Amino acid sequence: MDTHTRFAIHREGWKFIIIFALVAMLFATFSTVLGWIGAILTLWCVLFFRDPQRVTPMRDGLIISPADGVVSAITQVEAPKELDLPGTYTRVSIFLNVFDVHVNRVPLGGTLIKSVYHPGRFINASLDKASEHNERQSLVVEAQGGLKIAFVQIAGLIARRIVCDVREGDVLKTGQRFGMIRFGSRADVYLPEGVAPLVVEGQRMVAGESVLADLTSKEAAREGEVR
Repeated sequence: MDTHTRFAIHREGWKFIIIFALVAMLFATFSTVLGWIGAILTLWCVLFFRDPQRVTPMRDGLIISPADGVVSAITQVEAPKELDLPGTYTRVSIFLNVFDVHVNRVPLGGTLIKSVYHPGRFINASLDKASEHNERQSLVVEAQGGLKIAFVQIAGLIARRIVCDVREGDVLKTGQRFGMIRFGSRADVYLPEGVAPLVVEGQRMVAGESVLADLTSKEAAREGEVR
């Protein structure tokens, strides 16, 4: 069976789907047109909370995309201040629109050594300043050998709920589900110095499948071209 066509709903979605369906039925009592609009919105809600299976590459050293979406920026920055990680990192930002799968996945397996919630604003997640100013959940995984990878769930313009299902001390697997962000958002991955991203701005990512970087690779950062 094609794992991408297997249809499942994330548990966070059921209450919203029920609310949307009830509102659609109420709309239908007033107007057929309103009823159809409600039905379309309910269908969108179902699709938003879909939770497909993914096939994660299992070779050691691969860092996998934590989110579906488009690589919106690749920049050299410091890690989020709440994580107290020294040095400079390559931040790969992935923007999720309201039609993307919003279930997030672990980019690199290891022990979750830090998880910090930071309240903030809800500006457009596609903007660079969203990494600093928006509400976010920042996590650090320590992989075998002591390498640390940081990744962050960032709320967007209309997102109002970050769901993180893992806790400090948990041993995580690459590609496993760890949470979701409701209604438009962004995911950042902080690659340590010397680890070049194998993706380019504008490239579409598939959570749990697309390779962001390879710890064993000596390849320089890639360039891309729209064709």
